[in-house]
Amino acid sequence: MDIVIALVLGIVEGITEFLPVSSTGHLILAGHLLNFTGEKAATFEIVIQLGAILSVVVLYWRRFIGLIPVLTQPQPAFSGWRGLWLLFLTSLPAALLGLLIHDAIKTHLFGPMTVAWALGVGAVAMIWVERRSTAPAVVEIDQITPRIALGIGLFQCLSLWPGFSRSAATIMGGMILGSSRKAAAEYSFIAAVPIMIAATGYDLFSSWNLLCMADLPFFAAGFGASFISAILAVKIFINLVGRMSLKPFAYYRLILAPLVLLFM
Repeated sequence: MDIVIALVLGIVEGITEFLPVSSTGHLILAGHLLNFTGEKAATFEIVIQLGAILSVVVLYWRRFIGLIPVLTQPQPAFSGWRGLWLLFLTSLPAALLGLLIHDAIKTHLFGPMTVAWALGVGAVAMIWVERRSTAPAVVEIDQITPRIALGIGLFQCLSLWPGFSRSAATIMGGMILGSSRKAAAEYSFIAAVPIMIAATGYDLFSSWNLLCMADLPFFAAGFGASFISAILAVKIFINLVGRMSLKPFAYYRLILAPLVLLFM
C-alpha cells in the first residue's frame, strides 16, 4: 500500500470530520479517485476516524479533565457529573438507534444516490436554519441545558444517514434550540467523542480480522495525518464560525452531491 494514499485520505478525514460537509462523501470520492476501496479501505477509514477523535480530546483537554467527577475545585456548569449527564443525553438517541439499524445502514444507505441525497438535504436544511436564526439565548457551552443536550442528541440521529454529516446535524440542532453557532459547534465537537468512540470501536471490533502487522505503517500514517489535519481544521473553523454563517458549507455540499453520483 502506498503511504501517500494513507496520508491523503488521513488529511481528507481530518479536515472534513468536524466540518459540516460530510467526511463520508469526501472519503468516498477520494477512495474512488485513488482506487482504494473494499473491506480494507472501510477498516482504514475507521482507524483514521480515531485520529480525528483524538484531536478533539487534545484541543479540549481541559474540558475533558473537568468532566472527571472526583475533582473538587469549583467547576463550570459543563463539568463533573452534570457534564457527563449532558453528554449521556446527547449520545443516547443515536447510540440506541444506531444499534437497532446498524446493519440496515451498512446495507442500504451507503449507495451513491443515498449519500448524494443526504448531502443535498443537509445543505438545504443548513440554509433554512441560517435564514430563521435569531439572537441566541445560549452563547457558551456552560449554558447548555439538559433539554438542549437531549435535543441535540435527537438531531444527531440524522448523522446515521451517511453523507448528512454529524457535525452539521448537531450544530443545526443546537442553533434551532437557541444556541449560538460557536457554542453549538464547540459542544458538537466534544459530544462527538463518546458517540464516535462507540461507533468506531464497534466497527473496528467487527473488522479486526482484516488487519495484519504489515498494515501498521499504512494505518499509522493515515492516523497521524488525520490527527494533525483535524486539529488545524477545528481551530480554523472555530475562529470562523462566529463571523460567518453555514451557508458557504451548504453551497459546497450542493456542488459535492453530483460529484458523488458521478464517481461512485
